[in-house]
Amino acid sequence: MTQVEIGRGKSGRRAYSLDEIGIVPSRRTRDPEEVSIAWQIDAYRFELPMVVSPMDSVVSPKTAIEVGRLGGLAVLDLEGLWTRYEDPEPLLAEVAELEGEAATRRLQQIYSAPISDELIGRRIEEIRAGGVTTAVRLSPQRTIQHHKAVIDAGVDIFVIRGTTVSAEHVSGRAEPLNLKQFIYELDVPVIVGGCATYTAALHLMRTGAAGVLVGFGGGAGHTTRTVLGVAVPMATAISDVAAARRDYMDESGGRYVHVIADGSMGTSGDIAKAIACGADAVMVGSPLARAYEAPGHGFHWGSEAQHPELPRGRRVEFERIGTLEEILHGPSSRADGSMNLMGALKRTMATAGYSDIKEFQRVEVVVAPQQR
Repeated sequence: MTQVEIGRGKSGRRAYSLDEIGIVPSRRTRDPEEVSIAWQIDAYRFELPMVVSPMDSVVSPKTAIEVGRLGGLAVLDLEGLWTRYEDPEPLLAEVAELEGEAATRRLQQIYSAPISDELIGRRIEEIRAGGVTTAVRLSPQRTIQHHKAVIDAGVDIFVIRGTTVSAEHVSGRAEPLNLKQFIYELDVPVIVGGCATYTAALHLMRTGAAGVLVGFGGGAGHTTRTVLGVAVPMATAISDVAAARRDYMDESGGRYVHVIADGSMGTSGDIAKAIACGADAVMVGSPLARAYEAPGHGFHWGSEAQHPELPRGRRVEFERIGTLEEILHGPSSRADGSMNLMGALKRTMATAGYSDIKEFQRVEVVVAPQQR
């Protein structure tokens, strides 16, 4: 473990981003058609190791159904516009016409409307009616208030996601969410995060979570590093949390907790490297914000962008390049890693000689900063 002296009174560990590592092919190669990228969490199997971020610019009930049909899992944000308004489409179109700070101010205004438990139930029922696995997200602050509406509606997977989620939140103002007790009392698998260190991940795993999110999410438009100074490069964060998963398996007598890389993955190469570092699946938003079907109309933002007091994200504009199916499965006419994400992952695994996700997590990687 390399410690770098920052000054006489402070040193820090050298950490690596996904841009700074490369995947090393092994002595054999495989046919991409013989590679499986399927993964399973609890009783739910998915043909793609792809979880779409709970962002209004990417996930609506309609796109959640489409992503499920294509083999992935999309998470609906229950603190977004779909649970505040009967029809948020006109508001999404309005925001797409605004620029810069005007868009941020308008986002803050429209997200100030109250969340409706009745709409929570209705949106979950819409996705369930599409015949796909239903996953929804609440922040730790809102979970106690709204979780009953979520469970009553029959959700399959519950995601508790914030910029940083800990198993030991301390508050003198309100009773904090007891994650261990909460997860124990639920009958559905729970995914929690984000976290970025070995210790934080180990504590989250001990709560009984089925999966842990690694990272701070919202990579493309995230300004958490600028606003809060908080940052942990993803290659190191994923590797540390994967080590926690291994040690927790020994500690618990074999219980496996899934590691899901969340954020800072804009291309197919980033996705492959995240899995090479130990992730079982990836949570992405910006690659699918480029889809024609994305509700953001070519714009992308996360829940941090509309915070009423301290926004930690910006709205980002993307070129719309293809359908959801083309972005996930191709075909692609672009050489920048923005389309056929899952086909590219299969080809990477085949080139390195691995047949499935668990095997591919053992692939050799090198430190190789990308040349710009």
